[in-house]
Amino acid sequence: MEIKKVSMIGLGALGILFGHHLSKRMPKEDLRIVADRKRIEKYETEGVYCNDERCNFNYVAPEENCEPADLLIFTVKNSGLKDAIKAVKNHVGENTIIISALNGISSEAIIGETYGMDKLLYCVAQGMDAVKVGNKLTYENMGMLCIGDQKPGIISEKVKRVAAFFEKQNVPYEIEKDMYKKLWSKFMLNVGVNQTVAVYGSNYGDIQREGPAREMMIAAMREVITLAEKEGIMLTEDDITYWLHVLSKLSPEGKPSMAQDVEAKRLSEVDLFAGTVLELGKKHGIPTPVNKELYERIKEIESQY
Repeated sequence: MEIKKVSMIGLGALGILFGHHLSKRMPKEDLRIVADRKRIEKYETEGVYCNDERCNFNYVAPEENCEPADLLIFTVKNSGLKDAIKAVKNHVGENTIIISALNGISSEAIIGETYGMDKLLYCVAQGMDAVKVGNKLTYENMGMLCIGDQKPGIISEKVKRVAAFFEKQNVPYEIEKDMYKKLWSKFMLNVGVNQTVAVYGSNYGDIQREGPAREMMIAAMREVITLAEKEGIMLTEDDITYWLHVLSKLSPEGKPSMAQDVEAKRLSEVDLFAGTVLELGKKHGIPTPVNKELYERIKEIESQY
């Protein structure tokens, strides 16, 4: 069954990046950007731009009746996930495949509570260096989407359908056979790079070279390795090396989403990152001093808004 109808919700960096890419390759009516009417009015009035090109999006309000999507993609912030789940109700049908490009390790389970885990594939977005300022996104590296099944070691028909769609639309992707480990590995990266760059008020260049920021980032990631083992996930120093290689390819002027949140004086996802690490540390009786420092410093920054 070929994927033809696609719905997306969330026009942050990932939503704009992949939405713009797909909009240039698909019939306009087949790609639906779900947003409330107030947001739609703003998007249509002010425009949404990707690398200085105005996006030609087909906006659909949550209450509009429509044909269910073959593929539904969540690209909202974690804080907006519960509202997004309600908003896409009309887009979920019997054969809809759902992927979530959200940070963290819990969004799939939260979506699955409403729509069923049988509809979900695991997904991780990596390797993009997009920077969003207001309604304008710029990037040098598009990165890719890693997809896979919930059970390790298999490649289901759902994965094959999504892969065929990505192939047709020229979306960079990889199929992973152990996606739950991949989710934890990406979580480890976010805990390190997102929070460190935010605290230092810098960019990828600062953690690409030797120095205190890079050291703090790696130390925060190592705390996740220790906790992951207690949760039955085997991460190693090789996983850190892998991500350092990925980071080395990004534009030095680029920066992760949390650093962009801090610059814009928006509340960040620190509770999703260091907050989760601190909770797991408490659960397993393992000290996590680096993430404790990152948590406290980011909360202090946010208290000044």
